[in-house]
Amino acid sequence: MSRSFWERLGKLLSVKSLVTLTLTAVFSYLALGGAISQEFMTVYAVVIAFYFGTQSQKAQGGPDGGGNGNG
Repeated sequence: MSRSFWERLGKLLSVKSLVTLTLTAVFSYLALGGAISQEFMTVYAVVIAFYFGTQSQKAQGGPDGGGNGNG
């Protein structure tokens, strides 16, 4: 398989991604059962905001994304 595939798979299997995917699966299960609590919604929203916030920083060359040569 191509090198790009393996690089993407490695990034997908990072701890942050695994936590996000697991929480999304649990959210989907609870949503189908109609049993989502307010506490879970809060935790899920924070994790999703963190995940997409760090992805946005990487794309813009933020602290962990490089791009400016200082890190």
